Amino acid sequence: MNAELEYAVMQNHADELRQAAAEHRRVREAMKGRKSERRHRSVFAKLLAS
Repeated sequence: MNAELEYAVMQNHADELRQAAAEHRRVREAMKGRKSERRHRSVFAKLLAS
């Protein structure tokens, strides 16, 4: 494989990894957000129930 093609393939692979990492981060942030919402709701429900 020539150097230019190898470089292009490596760049493409790096971009894919970056995109996957960004997506993973977004999913983790969304999950974290949902958990905290759920926690707040249950505390709020307890206050209403008492």
